[in-house]
Amino acid sequence: MIGHPFYILESVDSTNNYAMAQVNSGDVTSGTAWYTGNQTAGKGTRGKKWLAEPGDISALTVAIHPGSLPLSSQFMLSIVIALGAHDFLSKYAGDDTIIKWPNDIYWRDRKAGGTLIENVIRGTSWQYAIIGIGINLNQAKFPDELKNAVSLRQITGKTWEGPIMAKELCSFFDLRVNQLQTVDHHDLLKEYKSKLFRFGIPSPFRINGEIYTATIVDVQPTGHIVLERNGNLEEYGFGEIEFILG
Repeated sequence: MIGHPFYILESVDSTNNYAMAQVNSGDVTSGTAWYTGNQTAGKGTRGKKWLAEPGDISALTVAIHPGSLPLSSQFMLSIVIALGAHDFLSKYAGDDTIIKWPNDIYWRDRKAGGTLIENVIRGTSWQYAIIGIGINLNQAKFPDELKNAVSLRQITGKTWEGPIMAKELCSFFDLRVNQLQTVDHHDLLKEYKSKLFRFGIPSPFRINGEIYTATIVDVQPTGHIVLERNGNLEEYGFGEIEFILG
């Protein structure tokens, strides 16, 4: 069960780094979670830093053994983690919660959180997935360079207890990860697309340094996004396109 055991760390550079070290030492059971209110060097996607204020849920990492999932199903794990984070935030923030491809969590057009999954692969064996999750909880304001960020406190007007919320998030992850064994993967992908930010809406994207208007029309089981641009269908992988936000 994800979140059992659940460790609270007084301070750590990155919960993902800490979890990776524990997995590599062989002293971890699947479902273990680590939380800290003082993360000094958090990591985001593509090498970006994720800065967390004390009490922010952004410093949560869980380690799971993929079981019988093949390496080709890595994006399916990303999907259920994004759905779990969406389930959690929408419980408090409502129906304006949405997923931005591939796994950021948005409220309206502002970023409320995101996920970083790092895998331990030995040969052709998928040993572990190290899942770092960041959901902004209690920030009253953000730096000017993060103009599209939003916290649950800003949305609801309430403050939240980080460890309590992190444990609840683990329970949402547990339900969703179990669906990989009980629900048809095509149905999970369909649900994921139904919650996708700007799906089917002509929107600006930066592609190869140029800004174009395109429409998201599909996401492949591999994780590739399909855009319709000038009547043509084009597939892109992670990091190959950039959403242009207001």
